[in-house]
Amino acid sequence: MKKIYHLSTCDTNKRILKELDPPAAFKLQDIKTEGITEEQIDEMQELAGSYEALFSKRARLYREKELHLEELTEDRYRNLILEHYTFLNRPVIINNDEIFIGNSKKTVEAAKKSINE
Repeated sequence: MKKIYHLSTCDTNKRILKELDPPAAFKLQDIKTEGITEEQIDEMQELAGSYEALFSKRARLYREKELHLEELTEDRYRNLILEHYTFLNRPVIINNDEIFIGNSKKTVEAAKKSINE
């Protein structure tokens, strides 16, 4: 599978997509307009190793809901991501059996290298 989960309204995601310039083989999914399904989150988790790895603790709602005060379980991370797109650490780039999560320079560079091999 070649897929990129992103947020089209996010300037950082826009910049990363432009930098990656993914080939036509990649399917782009704007998670705001096309929500993440249970099957998709489970596929991401299988590649990432955990739901926590996919979860954004920088999301505004994370503090608003006082989630930082809770001991979150894997099920809770999964349900929160399914409940609201803002909890997905994005972009999530899947290139066959590799997954790249988030917008750190190191992650984006690794994804770029993988995509262009």
